[in-house]
Amino acid sequence: MAVTSMPASRSAAAGLSFAEMPGTQRAAALLLLLGEADGAPIWRMLEEDEVKKVSHAMVQLGSLEAEAVEHLIVDFVSRLSSSGGITSSFERTESLLLKIFPPEQVAVIMAEVKGASTRRVWASLTQIDPEILASFLRNEYPQTVAVILSRVRSDYAAKVLTILPEDFAIDVLNRMLRMETVQKEALRHIEEILRVEFVSTIAQTTRRDAHELLADVFNAFDRQTEIRFLTALDQANRGSAKKIRQLMFTFDDLMKLDAGSVQTLMRSVDRDVLARALKGASDPVRAYFFANMSSRSAKNMQNDMESLGPIRLKDVDEAQAKMTDLAKELAEKGEIMIAKNSAEEELVY
Repeated sequence: MAVTSMPASRSAAAGLSFAEMPGTQRAAALLLLLGEADGAPIWRMLEEDEVKKVSHAMVQLGSLEAEAVEHLIVDFVSRLSSSGGITSSFERTESLLLKIFPPEQVAVIMAEVKGASTRRVWASLTQIDPEILASFLRNEYPQTVAVILSRVRSDYAAKVLTILPEDFAIDVLNRMLRMETVQKEALRHIEEILRVEFVSTIAQTTRRDAHELLADVFNAFDRQTEIRFLTALDQANRGSAKKIRQLMFTFDDLMKLDAGSVQTLMRSVDRDVLARALKGASDPVRAYFFANMSSRSAKNMQNDMESLGPIRLKDVDEAQAKMTDLAKELAEKGEIMIAKNSAEEELVY
């Protein structure tokens, strides 16, 4: 994000202090900060009118100085951490809207929301392992199972039917053949059961933790920006700062690679990149890499590092970032294993 010299915590476009920035401008700034890759999932969840509002605010935002961006991130993470999450429901949402909009307008909005919610129930159901759904359905009435399987993808329904006891599955098939119009109340009851038993659980387990999201953002910062923001966050919310540090994957974390993995990484990286990355590394990190080279290779690498002479810290950061990114790519391909900060667990990115 562009950083210019301006009065502390003020928007270039509106001349507002951070505390006076409208919510749309804060959202616009956060989305700019997240960038294309990390921000895309959020953009896709916005409604068309919300996209327009945020886009308009983004155009009007101008440049923000570093202090304003710091306030934005610290405030965002602090709010998430202190709130402990939020809980909502159809009724709570409707009640809130009725305090803002006319009843007839709320009725139209909630009707559309209910329709969309119903569609999501059936779409989300197929994300469940067929074994799990079959285990649940074998205790239901065959007619209920027939209704459910008639509303999911045919290939998914086939998998579930092959898992169910044969006599039970045949009964369900016969009921599907004779399926008549299901009463709205009965269908609504089935959908609510599925939402409670499965869909809400899926949403809770797939929603990405805010600290994980911010850890990725911090990984993308240069070293100076990372240190500055984490220091500011330490003062405002030490707990969140600690969680973010634990989730971040940094160049120093490459020391957690086993011998085979670090050797694979060194064979895959450009020699000049490795030399620049190690040039600015701490002594323990250098020693770890050298210990996983032959004596001759380690000596040659030390000579390469010396021949570089003084280099900019920016070049070191870029080289180290390339190595951490490459490590993640190799891990995704299953060629190396990356350990988490906890010594007891391992995680493949």
